[in-house]
Amino acid sequence: MIRKLLRRVFSRGKPDAASQPPHEPALIPVERHGIRREAISPGALKTVTRMQEAGFKAFVVGGAVRDLLAGITPKDYDIATNATPDEVRNLFRRSRIIGRRFQIVHVMSGPETLEVSTFRAGSGEEGATKDEHGRILRDNIFGSQQEDAGRRDFTVNALYYDPATETIVDFHHGVADLQQKTLRMIGDPRARYREDPVRMLRAARLSAKLGLTLDPACKAPIREMAVLLENVPVARLFDEMLKLLLSGHAVACLKQLRDEGLHHGLLPLLDVILEQPMGERFVWLSLANTDERVRAGKPVSPGFLFATLLWHEVLATWEARKKEGDASIPALFEAMNEVLDTQAEKLAITRRIASDIKDIWLLQPRFDANTGKRPLRVLEQPRFRAGYDFLLLRAESGEVPMALAHWWTSFMEADPEERMVLLQPESPGTKKPRRRRRKPSGSEAAPEEAGNLRAESGE
Repeated sequence: MIRKLLRRVFSRGKPDAASQPPHEPALIPVERHGIRREAISPGALKTVTRMQEAGFKAFVVGGAVRDLLAGITPKDYDIATNATPDEVRNLFRRSRIIGRRFQIVHVMSGPETLEVSTFRAGSGEEGATKDEHGRILRDNIFGSQQEDAGRRDFTVNALYYDPATETIVDFHHGVADLQQKTLRMIGDPRARYREDPVRMLRAARLSAKLGLTLDPACKAPIREMAVLLENVPVARLFDEMLKLLLSGHAVACLKQLRDEGLHHGLLPLLDVILEQPMGERFVWLSLANTDERVRAGKPVSPGFLFATLLWHEVLATWEARKKEGDASIPALFEAMNEVLDTQAEKLAITRRIASDIKDIWLLQPRFDANTGKRPLRVLEQPRFRAGYDFLLLRAESGEVPMALAHWWTSFMEADPEERMVLLQPESPGTKKPRRRRRKPSGSEAAPEEAGNLRAESGE
């Protein structure tokens, strides 16, 4: 208790820049920002309205407001309020309180799930539990809207939109920074990175996604503080990596990671992969393909994506084992397990995703056989389409002949009769079996020699 009291006294005497905004917030009217309430999702609008009618403050907050300002359709909506989690829970029948580090409420409205959080005090307040590196482990202290804005990471994320008045409440010039294409940290960047090292990854992701330039003060410490990512739980790191790779801007994000020196240790094998000419081309083709699918609104498989990122390390390990004398398929199994075990040290790839990855890899040697009944059995595999798409990337990167990819495309699209024709020995990629000539025995003579002998004897 004495320690908590002293921390509160000293924190009041020396305010944290992250938790104490320098001025009153700017109230930006709709005429300046252009976001009408109709742009907000029905679920978010209904939830905010219900809370305001009950006498609470409630705003759409953070990334949704930022994306709307940038002309991007938000994927989800977060709501900030002065109501406690229990008060929110009592307002909505379809809701539940979740979270250990931060208590939040999930409110279900139709097909939407809204994340509702209570305004929180600055991270330097009483009750915040940190580890020896300064990373916040637990922080459930409620506070004012100003304090809540101060504890957010970047200025562009500290924006509050009120659908009732169509006004944006801006405590840290976030709207101006977005207009000026600058990503700026709230408070001291070094202290904020220590509180949550994942903010370094977010900086790379947001700058790439929104085309923003990192503020020099925000950029400078990243390379030297990247080691702090080793203290982040692997499950959380995996979630952040998925957000980055499935953002629709994976190519730009990965380049940003490399520029900031964050790819080393994040994906332990990625720096090795990118140093291989063929592997690098394969990775960029995969990421570009993923970006196209995300932007077109098509589904993307995390298993497929991670299978491409790690494939060339598997390939190198597989070839090394075969050179040591291991049989091909057992060697592939060992290579897959070795690579995924190494990767698990940093990223908590789920069992389901790891299973998808292995299925895609195991199909690759089966594509080499295109005679007999084996191609028909490959077509019946549940992950055939993903494996086939993987084969196309390998062909496009120059790893396997393009003729092999063309053959499988023709075979897949053919009707049953056409498939039987393609399975004949003349089909591309196959060779006619050569008939071995029988060597004559000592008592037998070749036809020509026998004819000559008969001629000489007068027969």
